[in-house]
Amino acid sequence: MILFWVICALMIVIALAFVLPPALQRSDEVEVVSDEERKQANIAVYRDQLSELDADLRNGIVAEDQYAQDRDEIERRLLEDIVTTRSKKKTATTAALDARSTAYLLGFGLPLIAVTLYWTTYRITHPAPVSEPPSAMSTEAPPERTQAQIEANVTKLAERLKSNPNDAQGWTMLGRSYSSMEKYSDAANAYAKATELNPKDANLWAEYAFASGMVTKSLAGKPSELINRALKVDPENPKALQLAGSAAFEAKDYKKAIDYWQRVLKKVPPGSEVAEAINERINEAKSLATNK
Repeated sequence: MILFWVICALMIVIALAFVLPPALQRSDEVEVVSDEERKQANIAVYRDQLSELDADLRNGIVAEDQYAQDRDEIERRLLEDIVTTRSKKKTATTAALDARSTAYLLGFGLPLIAVTLYWTTYRITHPAPVSEPPSAMSTEAPPERTQAQIEANVTKLAERLKSNPNDAQGWTMLGRSYSSMEKYSDAANAYAKATELNPKDANLWAEYAFASGMVTKSLAGKPSELINRALKVDPENPKALQLAGSAAFEAKDYKKAIDYWQRVLKKVPPGSEVAEAINERINEAKSLATNK
């Protein structure tokens, strides 16, 4: 264990040695990363997070309700990045400050993430002993499926639904699988079938809206119509309210966006990461509403 912490300390020193010196140079020497590059980097991070979350669900590491909550949060951040990044412009000075902040975050954050991942992996591969005998419960986590295996299973599911088109749960699983594979057009088609068979599920309408928004890179038009359908089924559905706020923000209706997000804020634990993210969006909308 001592060796582990020594290695962690060395990793921190190495990370800081590589990351901090460039950030401390003069602001005119900082390379400003374009919004498009930043967006692509964020999308890659979200894609990895979704893949890891899907793997955790398949391996039984997370429960269905926790999976749904985590997935909703990742998807919300992904869509907000895609929809709002295009309208954000920064000056060279602001970009330089952002670069420094990012450098500090990476310098201190990467080792922390590495430690977190280590402990998560350690808990998975070294589970606590259980009272049941080995024959009743296995302590080994099931092996993760490869991407090829996942795609093969999704293909089999799609083929099975051709002969059983009234399987609402199957269409829902197919839509979520396509979303995790970033095949948003296919996901939207699957959700269209799922909502047709189960029109009283607000979450399905919200996921349908999200997939459609990812196809068009905008929540205007059909995605907004689908969001309204979700809110008609359940006016207090958190994911639908989040998307409605993003749609209003995109349309520059900042007061309405604030209203939607404040309703979401009442449904999340105070001080949580979700609450902080929503508060940031609310403050941004308030600032833009004032300057409008």
